[in-house]
Amino acid sequence: MDPNRYNGCMRILLIEDDVETADFIASGLKTAGHEVEQAMTGADGLAKAIVGNHDVAIVDRMLPKLDGLSLVKMLRSADIQTRVIFVTTLAGIDDRVDGLNAGGDDYMVKPFAIAELLARVAALARRPVSSDAKPILRVADLELNLLKRKATRGGKALELQPMEFKLLEALMRQAGRVVTRTMLLEQVWEFQFDPKTTLVETHISRLRGKVDRDFPVALIETVHGSGYCIRDPR
Repeated sequence: MDPNRYNGCMRILLIEDDVETADFIASGLKTAGHEVEQAMTGADGLAKAIVGNHDVAIVDRMLPKLDGLSLVKMLRSADIQTRVIFVTTLAGIDDRVDGLNAGGDDYMVKPFAIAELLARVAALARRPVSSDAKPILRVADLELNLLKRKATRGGKALELQPMEFKLLEALMRQAGRVVTRTMLLEQVWEFQFDPKTTLVETHISRLRGKVDRDFPVALIETVHGSGYCIRDPR
């Protein structure tokens, strides 16, 4: 999303295969002044998302040819950072976690009021861009390039999934300081509540396997009873 372009009207990609639902959403968005491009299959939606320079994508999870989760994972792997709102009938907490882990920014369960969708679209537009963002973060021999979305340690490339990258970024921005589980849920997954799952612990474990496993010195620490910390041990 280009914050300089936002003036109340956004370019929105709607990927929804149910005609009635798509018409309902598109009508509400257009009435609010937004420009809407539509796709009815995951494959078509992916193609349009890659070239369309959209501000927000509204994506159904259950799509023909390519499901919504896989679509968004492909976008994030291609370093396309368009804001994504999942819309779905899948209402379980694990379903929400899966959607956010895939790279979604928000998750709405059908049926919903168009007013709520418009409010969430507007909320995405208001999210500030960090003014103190550094293009490269370093801790010891670990380097995170935020522009290229690349991570290396000792010159060796680390293959990180989108949420692992965000988790590592959150830790490295607070290098040397303890980051609590609640802070990570808010900063990485943008949860305003605790989903009561092992979401953070599972991702920390996976991240350790990539950042620390093949190196003589571990950088990611568990501070028992408090949270996690990444620090240069020297």
